[in-house]
Amino acid sequence: MSFAIIETGGKQYKVSASNILKVERLNITKGEKVEFKKVLLVSDDKTTEVGNPTVNGATVEGLLLDNIKDKKIIVFKKRRRQNSRKRYGHRQLLSKVQITKILKGGKIVSEIKKDKIKLSNESKSVKKSSAKKEKVLSKPVEKKTTVKTKGKK
Repeated sequence: MSFAIIETGGKQYKVSASNILKVERLNITKGEKVEFKKVLLVSDDKTTEVGNPTVNGATVEGLLLDNIKDKKIIVFKKRRRQNSRKRYGHRQLLSKVQITKILKGGKIVSEIKKDKIKLSNESKSVKKSSAKKEKVLSKPVEKKTTVKTKGKK
């Protein structure tokens, strides 16, 4: 199994062909090709090449599937006995990238088949709408009311 270790956004990721990663937001539009040039390690079935700090001539290509936001993280800070509290949230901006090729010295180490690319053409605003079924009541429902009184009857 061939794989590579790349660095992007200050983090390192172990990738192989057809992997889908969530990396820090890239300033590229949806559907465009992404090229990672900071490749720290390349391994095919027979050999492993470790860079010092990067492998010369090695690149990893991918396809940007979507720019998304991560789930919300709540940050809560409190100082004891000071009546001081602060609460705020944060949603990290991410890019979903599918790895298509791993190249070393211009030669393809690993590649994804064209039919395995998961680029969706639907936008989030066009979702399946479910029609609500309305119940038609034949008779109106009467509410029973009871009055409680204090004292003697």
